[in-house]
Amino acid sequence: MRDIKIKGIYQHYKGDKYLVEDVAIHSETGKEMVIYRGLYEDSPLWVRPKSLFLDQLDPEKAKQFGQKYRFEILDIKSARNN
Repeated sequence: MRDIKIKGIYQHYKGDKYLVEDVAIHSETGKEMVIYRGLYEDSPLWVRPKSLFLDQLDPEKAKQFGQKYRFEILDIKSARNN
């Protein structure tokens, strides 16, 4: 299974970008939950089971959206222009 990068920026297969705030443990089930926030105006804080966050898309959606996973990490070095 892929790892989650805390404070990493991920792209959802539909295009929006999200900042992973942390990973928490569900108090009843013990499952890991990803806590993340959209990088768009007025985005709420979201929570999703880690297994679903890292889920692989079915081949049709992967082909349609050009992305293998529901969320994929982006390699962003800096937001500043040097």
